[in-house]
Amino acid sequence: MASFNHFVLLILLTITLILSAEATKERRAIPSKAEMKEMERLLKAINKPALKSFKTKHGDIFDCIEIHKQLAFDHPLLKNHSVQLKPTTVPEWITGNNGSGSFDLLQEGISCPDGTVIVKRTTMQDLMHAQRLKSMGFDGPRPFLKESNNTNLNGKFYFATADYGPDRFGGVKGNINVWKPKILQDQVSIAYVAVSGGTIEENLASISVGWVVNPSMYSGDHVRLYAYWTTHGNMTGCYATSCPGFVQVSKTIPVSAILQPSSIYNGPQYELRLSLFQDRVKGDWWFAFKDENVGYWPASLFKSWRESNSANHAFWGGQVYSPVTEKTPPMGSGHWPGEGFHKAAFISGLQIMDSYGTVFNPESGTVKVHESRRNCYRARYVHEVAMPWKKSVFYGGPGGCIG
Repeated sequence: MASFNHFVLLILLTITLILSAEATKERRAIPSKAEMKEMERLLKAINKPALKSFKTKHGDIFDCIEIHKQLAFDHPLLKNHSVQLKPTTVPEWITGNNGSGSFDLLQEGISCPDGTVIVKRTTMQDLMHAQRLKSMGFDGPRPFLKESNNTNLNGKFYFATADYGPDRFGGVKGNINVWKPKILQDQVSIAYVAVSGGTIEENLASISVGWVVNPSMYSGDHVRLYAYWTTHGNMTGCYATSCPGFVQVSKTIPVSAILQPSSIYNGPQYELRLSLFQDRVKGDWWFAFKDENVGYWPASLFKSWRESNSANHAFWGGQVYSPVTEKTPPMGSGHWPGEGFHKAAFISGLQIMDSYGTVFNPESGTVKVHESRRNCYRARYVHEVAMPWKKSVFYGGPGGCIG
């Protein structure tokens, strides 16, 4: 683990140099040669050599990396890991109907060659933006928030979710309605499906996947696919391909890709069918977009989950972050859950896979709604109506909270 901690420390030290250079740019317009060398060393460690690259019309660069040479394997626990190209067991929903309203993730038809995986290239600006957000108090989604731990000195998280558990299980699915909320530069708005597990708070680990609007991190207001994981509560964590650990296997679906189009109020609705599930033989946790496996987190990364052989909480809903000096941003569509379909954001088709591989719809008594600030954001679990809205959560709100 020492080498992994060294890698993280290298990132922090390099970013500190970047910020120092920014703070003193009136005295020196560019970083010193030593600073530039350190920055380049870090980027070289993160961005592995590409066999092929693509630049999109939005300015993103995606690299095709040999699957065995990706960043994941810089993690000390994965030094001798054998890549799993696909899970040995899958939930029933993986072979189901993709449903109406789904859409192609990459509008530009990007695909990497066989034997490689597609990864968004990290830039110096990405590092600077991420550290700026972290200095303001945002280091990533927090699916297992409590009211007592959703505030720091610089910012605050708000959430509106439907939660399942505590109960041992091996997978979760949801069809996430895609919206593009209008937010300020230093704000974040997220919709997700998530799992967490652990016996005590210090050992909690989580994985969340969904869409995010995060102008500070991504230099724009586009809606993007994201995957985020943590261990040791919120003490450690990162976006899937920005640190060692997550093993990408898809050559067509990159984490951080722009999602288009977005739903329109009283108009067309678009959704993502995302799921997280555990390979019951290997113990790895897989991330699937519709029926395609994007990648997985090897079982060795989650000590607390290995002990119980499962996660114990599932989450569906939304979350926002805002500096304490700003009114909080819209969540979801920016409208109340009670407005319903075509107006409010939703996550439909809620399903759980138990630890034996059986898929079921969670009963109303096993799902609880949590709202951190009801006058700004709400959630509503729908479970007594005809399909396709049976077992859905409508969530969101206009925001506007202070402090």
